[in-house]
Amino acid sequence: MLHTKIVDTKKEKILNSNAEKFIKDSKFGASIYFLGTVRNVNDNKTVTGITYDSHDEMVIKSFKEIYNEADQKLNIKDKAVFIEHAKGHLKLGEISIIIAVACKHRDQAYVLSRYIIEEIKKRSPIWKKEHYENEDSAWLKGNPINNEKV
Repeated sequence: MLHTKIVDTKKEKILNSNAEKFIKDSKFGASIYFLGTVRNVNDNKTVTGITYDSHDEMVIKSFKEIYNEADQKLNIKDKAVFIEHAKGHLKLGEISIIIAVACKHRDQAYVLSRYIIEEIKKRSPIWKKEHYENEDSAWLKGNPINNEKV
């Protein structure tokens, strides 16, 4: 069970309640919610916001591929996954991505959630432009975690 969406921030926001409704099922004993939010400092620069851009079709395709690969790589067949990523400008504290997963057991949910976010960071064509307090801005390079556990 999979839900994926690119959320146009000019029209709507990412909502935790949508993820909760989607993954809620009595057959699952564990749920994990990961929220990526805009923070106020990066590389010793004061951040005022971020603009996200993406190749929407390719992003959705990558989300589906990551979900399907979890079957082979993690052997987690029975799962619910909800992924939404923002496109457009976000202010400090606003949600840029939500990944909600539900599985039978907590170890599966933790592993699956971590796998999904790390694969998205590596593979999905999503770009971010940070805006700084001095009115400068910069497009950032991708930054996956080097010592991933999955």
